[in-house]
Amino acid sequence: MPLPADVAAILRDGAVIPAHPLALDARRHLDERRQRALTRYYIDAGVGGLAVGVHTTQFAIRERELYEPVLATAIASARAWTTRPLAMVAGLCGRTDQALAEAVLATRLGYHAGLLSLAALRDASPDSLIAHCAAVAEVLPLVGFYLQPAVGGIALDAAFWTRFAAIPNVVAIKVAPFNRYRTLDVLRGVVEAGAEDRVTLYTGNDDHIVLDLVTPFTVMRAGRPVTLRFRGGLLGHWSVWTHSAVRLLARCRAAWGAVPDDLLALDARVTDCNAAFFDVANDFAGCIAGCHEVLRRQGLLEGIWCLDPAEGLGPGQCEEIDRVLLQHADLSDDDFVHANRTRWLES
Repeated sequence: MPLPADVAAILRDGAVIPAHPLALDARRHLDERRQRALTRYYIDAGVGGLAVGVHTTQFAIRERELYEPVLATAIASARAWTTRPLAMVAGLCGRTDQALAEAVLATRLGYHAGLLSLAALRDASPDSLIAHCAAVAEVLPLVGFYLQPAVGGIALDAAFWTRFAAIPNVVAIKVAPFNRYRTLDVLRGVVEAGAEDRVTLYTGNDDHIVLDLVTPFTVMRAGRPVTLRFRGGLLGHWSVWTHSAVRLLARCRAAWGAVPDDLLALDARVTDCNAAFFDVANDFAGCIAGCHEVLRRQGLLEGIWCLDPAEGLGPGQCEEIDRVLLQHADLSDDDFVHANRTRWLES
């Protein structure tokens, strides 16, 4: 099924698409009121869409039979809160049978595209990977996902991305290997496939968010230069301080062609915040709990509980979050959240 025209325009133009966290109570059960509040927060912050059932939502929702309730809650909450179009992206994972079943469910619930993780197929051949992607694309338009190996992704070369971008129902790629060489492999693949006008690039590179959004990337094809840009971001990092992220994307887009030094300097500051939120010092062990902690301090979440009781903040992570909240307070959206939180938390 093709994308609705208004949704296709959002994805193509580029947008802030936060990876939606999972709100749990102290019993580690779904806290539907706070789950709805997060969705409302993102919508009022001005996002162009939501990604639900992805890494930040916790892949373990599938084992707890929460996948459908979480996806259903998000899209119902969005429809009840706003009439403006949103690009709703469902996380898809597992081997082909599972990914197809999730794509069918997401389609039934009204999701527009699927962010396809290949982490479960790390032992598959390139031909098998492409066959898997093509099969899922028959059910739901695809957003490709280059997940960094540190959190379960697999290395994928330019030849893979050439074949992936050639699949007709691929509409975007989230590029998140946290590696400049591998990022360029994706861009080379898209250009080699001649798909640069159909496949939109979204940064997931939390280590260089601003730099990705302001840089023109030139790739040669048949001796001629082709210039690509990241037009938006689909980020776990943007599940916090989202109102500020919307303004940041607009500022980056407005600066294309003449990027001021102070905007370039923001790349290092945003990366510094991400290092604390994503627990880089502990190899990303606390990446989900860190985002929860920021939302907890803003009053949007009650606690930082994850489905896995062993998952929490890493050693020293709380102190690092303290530091960046102090040093980069101007990058937060605390005032925006404070002014609206009570309304979002209403049942």
